[in-house]
Amino acid sequence: MKTAWRIISPLLVSAVVGLILWYAVVDLFSFSPYVVKSPSDVWTYLFSSPDAASNRSSVLQPLGTTLGDGAYGFCFGMLGAVLAALAFVTAPAVERAFMPLATLLRSVPLVTMTPLIVLVFGRGVGGIAVIGGIVVFFPALVTIVHGLRSAPPHAVDVVAVYGGGQRSMLTKVALPGALPYLFAAARLSVPSALVGALVTEWLATGRGIGGVVLADIGAFGYLHLWASIIVLTAVSVVLYTLVGAAETVVLSRMGMGGEAA
Repeated sequence: MKTAWRIISPLLVSAVVGLILWYAVVDLFSFSPYVVKSPSDVWTYLFSSPDAASNRSSVLQPLGTTLGDGAYGFCFGMLGAVLAALAFVTAPAVERAFMPLATLLRSVPLVTMTPLIVLVFGRGVGGIAVIGGIVVFFPALVTIVHGLRSAPPHAVDVVAVYGGGQRSMLTKVALPGALPYLFAAARLSVPSALVGALVTEWLATGRGIGGVVLADIGAFGYLHLWASIIVLTAVSVVLYTLVGAAETVVLSRMGMGGEAA
């Protein structure tokens, strides 16, 4: 019970703080109520109005598409980051050759690269996975590499004394010790993957929440736009919390109470 409360309490605090800030911004600044909607407006639209069921359906259907697109980017980016991190740690020459390219890839705006990626990989799963994976890849790579290189020196020495090679050091020391960093990378990658999905939908596929944003702006459907973005944000926070919960369970079972910052 105490563990569950420790997992849920940050979610509740985030929700309360977010609502307070939202109300404060709407009340303090003279925004047009036609464009800027309050929490009560969104609540009424989704739950209290006569068309609430239809409104929820119009939000949840594209949300499912965006979550699927985000999952492609998350899996592709995290897998690439793990493989690249292992290559960097085991072969420093690979890091010296590849890191400048990865840094360049990170520095180029995704909006600029998206048309080229779509041209090469198409508007299907391939293009979606590549665009989302680029957003996820670099932060996850840096975090995981740091975790793999944070293995306790005395543990590495023990493996060496017993005749273990680099593979044994990775599997018995570096990888288990890097689990908190791997989970930290996963937590950071959840919202990043959804941002990548939105960019992909906005600039390439025209579907999901990204497509809804374009359609609602063009049709002045600001209430539907706010509802869609708020629901996506809430789902992102919930997914972030679920990854944190999985981290707590796994690390506690392995006797690792701490986690990466």
